[in-house]
Amino acid sequence: MSVATENAGTFASLNPATGEVVAEHPVHDEAAVAGAVGRAREAAAWWSALGWKERRLRLLNAKGALTRHLSRMAELIHQETGKPLQDAQLETIMAITHLDWAARNAEKVLGPRNVFPGLLSINQRCVVEYQPLGVVGVIGPWNYPVFTPMGAIGYALAAGNTVVFKPSEFTPGVGELLASLFAGVVPEQPVLQVVTGHGATGAALASSPGVDKIAFTGSARTARRVMAACAANLTPIVAECGGKDACLVDADADLDAAADAALWGAMANAGQTCIGVERIYVVDEVYDKFLGLLTDKARDLRPGFDREAAYGPITMPGQLDVIERHIRDALDKGGKAVVGGVESVRKPYVEPVVLTGVPDDSSAVTEETFGPTITVHRVKDLDEGIERANRGAYGLAGTVFSGDRTRALEAARRLRSGMTSINSFAAFANIAALPFGGVGESGFGRVHGADGLREFSRAKAITRQRFGSTTLTSFARTEKEMARVLGLITMLHGRRYKR
Repeated sequence: MSVATENAGTFASLNPATGEVVAEHPVHDEAAVAGAVGRAREAAAWWSALGWKERRLRLLNAKGALTRHLSRMAELIHQETGKPLQDAQLETIMAITHLDWAARNAEKVLGPRNVFPGLLSINQRCVVEYQPLGVVGVIGPWNYPVFTPMGAIGYALAAGNTVVFKPSEFTPGVGELLASLFAGVVPEQPVLQVVTGHGATGAALASSPGVDKIAFTGSARTARRVMAACAANLTPIVAECGGKDACLVDADADLDAAADAALWGAMANAGQTCIGVERIYVVDEVYDKFLGLLTDKARDLRPGFDREAAYGPITMPGQLDVIERHIRDALDKGGKAVVGGVESVRKPYVEPVVLTGVPDDSSAVTEETFGPTITVHRVKDLDEGIERANRGAYGLAGTVFSGDRTRALEAARRLRSGMTSINSFAAFANIAALPFGGVGESGFGRVHGADGLREFSRAKAITRQRFGSTTLTSFARTEKEMARVLGLITMLHGRRYKR
């Protein structure tokens, strides 16, 4: 985590498990942010003019640099977030694969392509291409400080933009290391810059008239403030704002695999995962068996900062109060803690908590908890599970476990979410070709995949007259020419269609 120090110009990033200072970082004010954006604007012209091949080469070299420094990056993530070192390594690996995909596929997705003009405009040759926006501002989270922002940084750079990145005040060192690795392989221009600080630094970036788009990850409450800052300049924004994701367990599901995946989805990274499992809806006939498997596995988990710990501390101290409030509210409204309870909150750690019988109006069901807690609900069938899962305001991701492929796919489609995994947890996150994003309170827009590349570009339509001249859009148009066009339209579009 990071807190302001006595020197107003710097702040310290702290290890949330030990409280030790990891490093000191500058607080970049509005003038510093404006300077970074100005440099990014100048670099954008150079970066865009390089063309697909040269950008691809440099981004692949940046991927190589991150790979060679994987251990260094993972150790820094471990220190700044407290998550287990192996989880930090896995996160860095995912960031590497996404940067690789963006670099290799940008030209194919965004390069010029011919479009058939239709018979009426057969005299025109039509081309669609996607041009860079210019400067993209990225405001990143602390829970996955390299993987999540790479979904914007890597794709924006591959699309031909430059980036100014404001990492979370809890993980500034990760952002600075990433920028230094890029600078080492792209020394000519500052295509990726980092500004550090607290909320005011992010606000300065969002409100800068020199930024062409903002990519934000964080709470819906903060997203609204960022959007308000962007509105002054009509700066577009892509926002990923967290979730309250559900896992559905069908009667014929592999219960052991479902319990294992749901537990990882709920407890990994101390539950501090936007696409984490926070609610489980289990079909009645297998509810008791599933709950037994889940609770047995949950009791074996232990938080800590050592290598044997299943997960680490709560990175943001204020979240501890939210977690405790949700547990208390669930119990006060008739829920039962079958694993852990209020006493599981032992700052800076929270031991696993499994709650049952929690009513749907409890904050543990309706609000994002962002901790290692889970509510398990009994439903009569998948239809009831889907209906209850869809009641909330969030719509980020979901999980379905079922032995029936057809029923599982139907359930996945009916879940109100941007992404759903069947018989695994969050498989989509590691597949760079798939779009990532949510609906409702979970935000809008997409990163990753072809949609993520297009998110950081603008579509450009170009027509070129192939031969002769057209007289339809001319004052020289004749009655005979107009009659010929009307006849063609009637022939092509005037017939009746039958079932």
